[in-house]
Amino acid sequence: MSKMAGLDESAIDDILRPLLGDNEVESAAASSIQSLDLNDRRRLAWILGAADETVGVDHLSAVLAGGESAAGDEVIRAYVGFEPSGKAHIGWKIIANTLRRMLDAEVNVLIFLADWHAWVNDKFGGDMDKIQTTAEYMKEVFRALLEHPTEGEEAGQLRFISASKLMDSGDYWARVLRCSKNMSLARARRTFGIMGRAEDSSDGDLSRFFYPAMQAADIFELNIDIAIGGMDQRKAHMYMREVADHWGWKKATCVHTPIISGLKSSGARMESFDHKMSKSDPSGAILLHDGGKKMRKKLQAAYLDPEDPSSPVHELVEHIILPESGVLKVRPDPKYGEASNHTDLNSIQTALANGSLHPLDYKFAVADAIFNSLAALNFHFEQNPELLAAVDRITAA
Repeated sequence: MSKMAGLDESAIDDILRPLLGDNEVESAAASSIQSLDLNDRRRLAWILGAADETVGVDHLSAVLAGGESAAGDEVIRAYVGFEPSGKAHIGWKIIANTLRRMLDAEVNVLIFLADWHAWVNDKFGGDMDKIQTTAEYMKEVFRALLEHPTEGEEAGQLRFISASKLMDSGDYWARVLRCSKNMSLARARRTFGIMGRAEDSSDGDLSRFFYPAMQAADIFELNIDIAIGGMDQRKAHMYMREVADHWGWKKATCVHTPIISGLKSSGARMESFDHKMSKSDPSGAILLHDGGKKMRKKLQAAYLDPEDPSSPVHELVEHIILPESGVLKVRPDPKYGEASNHTDLNSIQTALANGSLHPLDYKFAVADAIFNSLAALNFHFEQNPELLAAVDRITAA
């Protein structure tokens, strides 16, 4: 991954220009952004540079311009929430790369382990011991992916907190009720995609209607300035922003990251490897613990049509390999093809279409690049195998 210091003024402008618009909120953001010095404009561009979408940049730009953070100080706090539900897949690397950028930009990063949210969503049949064991495993995954940053409350440091701990506060449930007030059941239903559920799936389970209010309450109670999530979390974040408007609370800037498709087709979300997936079809997802041979086997079967610009293989290159290393190195057997290096997706798609790059060589190059990028994670769990072994037992049960 390139470094924040390498962003020149032209690159900074390219990232920030789409955020400057004509409506009232965007104009406020534009004013704040234009008041920033070069260093803070670079910080802002680095924080947002890998996002698919940013909503409400006015809050973040105002804090960088000297305003108070959500906690009333100068520390910018980012958050991403995860239900502990199984083994990590390749989509976690996109989130980890986004978090790494935040840490580099002196943002305090909180990974929220949503154990009670997982319980509401029936993960592991509501077995809280299994959920919390998986939460401990998740901590180790992100520590390794983020290269073991300093942990603490300060700028540029990493934190973990569980929903169980947050809910010990008596203020939390008052906040949940406020986040539920004046929100209809129909409005709550529209957010059910954040749980991976259809809108009509939960009329027999009242607890699921509290889920969006809980997620909004988490953000407010934790004094979050930047709420991070995949594009699938957008509805929950918009719910949070509606609640903030109603109560006059500060609205976190929302940073939405790309979602990697399942390997069997383009456009369908890659699912996490939870206890359900272990009994269905795990070949549609790349797990972070897959060995090199297994990764090649999965990529070999992945959807790729040289005439179709959409492919989950292309997504891996665009969102993981090129941002991390800047180049995809293709090294086929010399008997069948020539070595090549590719620094952009267009050159890959052109080479596939004209036949100078064989699809299988391309898939194997992607598999090898992904596997090599996980060397530090694999080493960590080789040295500390207990939690991975425990999650293996849980997901196999």
